[in-house]
Amino acid sequence: MVEVIMPEADARSAGGSGDAADRPSVAASTGIVGSSSSTAPDSAAYAEKAIAKLPPHLAAEAVDPKRKAKSKDPGWKFGWWPDPTKKDFVKCIFCQKTIPAGIKRFKQHLSGGSADCIKCEHVPELVSREMDAYLKKNARNVVVSMLSDEEGDEAAVGEGELEPEPSCGAKVKQAKKRIVQSGITSFVVAAPTKPQTQKHSRSVSSLLCKSPEEVVAERHKSKTSQSTLEHCTKKGKEAKQIVDDHAADFFSENNIPLNVINSRSWEILLESIGQYGPGYRSPSYHEMRCPLLDRAVARTAILRKKHEEAWKEYGCSLMSDGWTDTRQRHLINFLANSPAGTFFLGSVDASSQVANATMLADLLQKEIEKVGKEHVVQIITDNGANFKAAGRILMERIPHLFWTPCAAHCLDLLLEDIGKIKEFKTCINNARKVSRFIYKHGRLIDQMREKIGGDLVRPAVTRFATSFLTLASMHRNRNGLRNLFVSDEWHNTKFSNTTEGKQVENIVLSMPFWKNIEDCLRASQPLLIALRIADGDETPAAPEIMAAMDVAKNTIKESLKHNPRLLAEVLEYYGKRWENQMEQKLYGAALYLNAAKFFAIRDQDRRQAARLRSMFNDVMWKMISDEDEQTKISKQADDYERSEGDCFSKQGAIRDRGKKNPICWWGSYGGLAFELQSLAKRIISLCCSASGCERNWSVFSNIHTKKRNRLEHKRLNKLVYVSYNRKMENRFQKIRELGSKGKRSNPLLLDEFQWDNEWVCESDPVHEGDDGNITWSNVDEVIGATEGLQGRHFPRAAAAHASSSAASGRMMTYVSKKRPRNQPTPTPTPVIPEDDDGDEQDEAMEEDDDSAAAGTEEDAGFHLNDDLLE
Repeated sequence: MVEVIMPEADARSAGGSGDAADRPSVAASTGIVGSSSSTAPDSAAYAEKAIAKLPPHLAAEAVDPKRKAKSKDPGWKFGWWPDPTKKDFVKCIFCQKTIPAGIKRFKQHLSGGSADCIKCEHVPELVSREMDAYLKKNARNVVVSMLSDEEGDEAAVGEGELEPEPSCGAKVKQAKKRIVQSGITSFVVAAPTKPQTQKHSRSVSSLLCKSPEEVVAERHKSKTSQSTLEHCTKKGKEAKQIVDDHAADFFSENNIPLNVINSRSWEILLESIGQYGPGYRSPSYHEMRCPLLDRAVARTAILRKKHEEAWKEYGCSLMSDGWTDTRQRHLINFLANSPAGTFFLGSVDASSQVANATMLADLLQKEIEKVGKEHVVQIITDNGANFKAAGRILMERIPHLFWTPCAAHCLDLLLEDIGKIKEFKTCINNARKVSRFIYKHGRLIDQMREKIGGDLVRPAVTRFATSFLTLASMHRNRNGLRNLFVSDEWHNTKFSNTTEGKQVENIVLSMPFWKNIEDCLRASQPLLIALRIADGDETPAAPEIMAAMDVAKNTIKESLKHNPRLLAEVLEYYGKRWENQMEQKLYGAALYLNAAKFFAIRDQDRRQAARLRSMFNDVMWKMISDEDEQTKISKQADDYERSEGDCFSKQGAIRDRGKKNPICWWGSYGGLAFELQSLAKRIISLCCSASGCERNWSVFSNIHTKKRNRLEHKRLNKLVYVSYNRKMENRFQKIRELGSKGKRSNPLLLDEFQWDNEWVCESDPVHEGDDGNITWSNVDEVIGATEGLQGRHFPRAAAAHASSSAASGRMMTYVSKKRPRNQPTPTPTPVIPEDDDGDEQDEAMEEDDDSAAAGTEEDAGFHLNDDLLE
């Protein structure tokens, strides 16, 4: 066990205390109060005599100041470092033995030995008593100091000195026991060399321990599992296992989701309990329900100050949305978004009111006034008629305000419309049937995960467009799925002989099915990329969304040019949902101020660049009322557009257009055009989606379950206020800790999301390295998968080709052993449990001849963006 040595000034006893006369005297040169000056020459004389008896070279080393620590520790009078590079070894002037482990062990050597070292055989009795007294004095005062600090008693008497206590009392034993239990004895605190004038002693915990928040923050920054404190107080594996078992019991018995383990607040809780030590008692139910909740609200309100600073510099977007809970209460919540993140302002119970345009406008105006009219740039709501009308009313009341519909909601409606197209609906229904069939059989789930290396469905990737994301996942894992349904494991299960199993097998092994999935992804993938941009909150989306939608439109045109009818239908929905609702001047102005995108547009499309400048002018005139300032900003915008002037002609500004995000670029290079810079910051920092509201409804729904649906709205609002804002703060803190080196989603890098239309990939081989001799098209033809779905024969040429392919020995492994599949078999109509799949079977039978013919090739010019599934 390592002894704790407190600072000498704190450990010094009063010179006139009652038991001072009974203690052994120590040399005055050591600086210890209470020693007798008459013994000082004796101690020094012993040292001089011992040095004089040493060989000349050792005597020179013994008096060399470079071979001793710059300390007033009395042990250095009788020893030195034989090797200055190895300062843990001290040589004794009396016996000339070298003692390891530092000066404290050397003093034990002089004082009479211990379990760790032997006693010096030639040390004078006076020196031995002096060292023994010094060691005991320091050890005793450490225990007394810690005990008095933990019990809250005053430890100082007289002029701020510690009251001496016996070294073997009950209090000392109790304190030592506490020290051992808390693991603090693993620490060593070096004593200072200069006396201090503190009036109160400090405990080891106050000197070493940081707050739980600081410990957790440092742990995340350094990416280590334990801090220095934790390294020094490691417990055994058995002790940790006991604590782990209790934690597991707590989660299991109370049905707590396991992802709570990943939360920062859980780490802080464990750290704070560990620092408190044994005996901590949990707060009561009432304390958690009322006073502690109020204190949590007060602490969370402090977070708003940081957001308010961002609102002043960048402005903010006020987001609002409605929700009906399990008690049919209509709740409307309000959030503010800025580069600092999203902050939940509060919610209103509007159950007793009619949610018309005037009522919504009044509620929104109250929240705008709370935030500050001068700070709110835009209001984002859903596309409902009442919110649209409320937006128009507010723009009349507040001239500089913009109302914009939620871009994510608009894109989700667009994807929903595209999913209703006949070809896509059939494909989605068949894919849903496959997924449902696999996931309702445990053995199939295990086999599927073995074949594809994970799960097929990824619902957590995004809250929107689940159908198209599932199709993307199936397309990426198509070979694994097909291998599953031609394997012996599948044919050995009872599911392969069921009506539903046969139909699912036909779907997976049908080439037109995969061709239709490709067409679905050609139409949806560019929109999913734009949705990620609109829905993201790590980087402002306003400067990117219009360019992303232009890229999406052009990509869809190029990808579906082989099917003009399908292309026309998709573009019709595109114009209905996006161009008629989301062509907002505010987003055009943001794109104009996005140097990374605008200058490329200017070089390629002068007409579009002029259109963006016109949008910027309209936004500027609406947001800036002073005519002189308008003129100044317009001139500065001319310099920006032409790369002229002191700000925008610099090589660094031109070079970094595509390397920095718009906010950083304007902050770095727009300083000499201050008026334009200030306006630009308020435009390019905006979001374009009210997705934060929907994230907040998930918090409401988790808190307001059926078991707790009696929560009054006031307390419910407090719980959501604390939960949402603290989660958002922890999320953005993690982003800041990762910095530019961290791996996090960045949906704005559109160059990574492209289609290579000139690259044509032949059919995927069944076996890698087979040079395409056996393809999945051959498997389809041999076993009649597409024929089984369509209910009609292949042309004779295809049948002949299938027969010749079947002659291959390797191909025979894909012929079912339980039932012949080389002849067309009628497919019975399966039982469809869901109403929305009622005509699914009829549509599955309507695969046209063009699709069947096109199905003989895979991935013709198609590239799946795997980033959508990461």
